[in-house]
Order: sequence, then structure tokens, then C-alpha cells
Amino acid sequence: MTDAKPLTGRKVFMIFIGAFGIIFAVNITLLVSAVKTFPGLEVKNSYVASQTFDDRAQAQTAMGWAPEVKYVGGAVKLSIFANGEFVFPETIDVRIGRPTHGREDTTPVLLRDAIGYWFNIDLADGKWFVYVNAVSKSGEPFSQRLELFVKDGHG
Repeated sequence: MTDAKPLTGRKVFMIFIGAFGIIFAVNITLLVSAVKTFPGLEVKNSYVASQTFDDRAQAQTAMGWAPEVKYVGGAVKLSIFANGEFVFPETIDVRIGRPTHGREDTTPVLLRDAIGYWFNIDLADGKWFVYVNAVSKSGEPFSQRLELFVKDGHG
């Protein structure tokens, strides 16, 4: 004979509440983790930035600058081309980081050679963003976010 207790409506209700309680708790945990690790901000005020976006985009396109970034042998190499020649801006700032969080963001010290800029950095595998902010010799601002994929220590 079995001593099994019958499955009552109360037991089914408790199983139902328990299962959905676990799902709810996991979802809340994931939501909190996502919000804490990724602020989702590219600019402080997207409305204000959108008001001048077209003008800035046209001015940058008129400059003809085409930046290129590579990760080779533990160094990030950044070159900016215009009409097939290397361009060296009046000022340049670079920040590198992950797209999903700011914990690994760094602003490296740029070194310059004949074909552009470079800096040594140890990047883990995955996707990285390289944010380039520069000013041309004529005073035109240039800003671009470049993607860099690192796999097995190579970009």
C-alpha cells in the first residue's frame, strides 16, 4: 500500500505560486544586474544632441576623414586617412572600452609614428569600442566610435 497524500487544490496552488515566484525572482535579479552594469548612455541629453546631428554629420563627411583601428601584438593602432593620405589632427583624444559597461574604459596615452597613432594595451577577447575625438588643423571637430573585435589576442 502507498501512503501518498492526495494532490489537492491547495497543493497545486502552492506549486503554481512557487514556480512563478522563482521565475519572478530570477527576472528581477537579471533586470537589476542589467541596469547596474549598462547605463545605456551615449550622450547626456539625446534631444539636444539630435538637434545638431545632421550639421555635425555633414561637416564630418566634408572632412573626408576615414579612421581605421587594428589590434596587433598587444597594441592598438589608429590611422586616419583622407584622400589616401594619413591625417594628423591638431588634437586627438581616444578612449577604449567595452560596449556593455564602463569598468574597463581607459584613456590611453597615444604615441605617434609615421602612419598614425598607437598605444600598448592588453585586451581580452570580445567586442571593444574605440572613441575618437579630434580637432582638425582648421578647427573642425571630428568624433567617431569605432568597433574592434578581439579574438585570440588579435583584432
